[in-house]
Amino acid sequence: MTVLVAVQQTETPDALPSRKARLAYRQGLVASTAGVAPGFVQGNLAILPAEYASAFHRFCQLNPKPCPIIGMSDVGSPHIPSLGADLDIRTDVPRYRVWRDGEVVDEPTDVTKHWRDDLVTFVLGCSFSFEEALLDEGMPIRHIERNVRVPMYRTNIACGEAGPFAGPMVVSMRPFKPSDAIRAVQITSRYPAVHGAPVHLGHPHLIGIKDIAKPDYGDPVPVADDEIPVFWACGVTPQSVINAAKLPFAITHSPGLMLVTDLKNRTMAVI
Repeated sequence: MTVLVAVQQTETPDALPSRKARLAYRQGLVASTAGVAPGFVQGNLAILPAEYASAFHRFCQLNPKPCPIIGMSDVGSPHIPSLGADLDIRTDVPRYRVWRDGEVVDEPTDVTKHWRDDLVTFVLGCSFSFEEALLDEGMPIRHIERNVRVPMYRTNIACGEAGPFAGPMVVSMRPFKPSDAIRAVQITSRYPAVHGAPVHLGHPHLIGIKDIAKPDYGDPVPVADDEIPVFWACGVTPQSVINAAKLPFAITHSPGLMLVTDLKNRTMAVI
């Protein structure tokens, strides 16, 4: 009976690690969210004027690997109750990017002053969710070990086009020994809602990456001589697309600093 009471207490909304993380970010903490609130889904943000929402929704449908939608707001609302009862899109991410005409003009920790009543928020699945499954299998994640952001790269892999949205896929990279890379494919294939299996293994130049030591987003991590780089589609893809489309206004998260939701990672697995 005592055990049951303890479980009930830890499952109350105020006690959820995900909510505690959001409150810390709401109060100004700025740090990578990799490894934060284990067990809970994190998401990428794309916040757009309503006039672009339909085309972006279609873009996500055409590109489910980099852009799997796990939540979407009503027009003008900063809340998505299905992802967290108290969640506030305007304040609960460690750092944001504000875009005008396809360029980043501000990187605040709170976007309340930029908020508009015509904005629609899309929350896209994040590879941090399947990292938990990899760690459970005893597979090391280099950027977590080094407490840095995952390295991310623009590629020559073209996304399907929808309205003004077109451009290259962004990928995240984790190095593994070849036998572990095979296992990583097997494990992450179970999580299509958070990018699923890798899109490429080895030979970065084949997907347009000139220097693995110079990521376009995030931080570099070493790849040992007995390892190969493994690349997954990444939810930062909309940021390269927003840049290419020269949208007059948009808000995203800063790469590697995600929205922590109350969804459980285990619910993302298909088998």
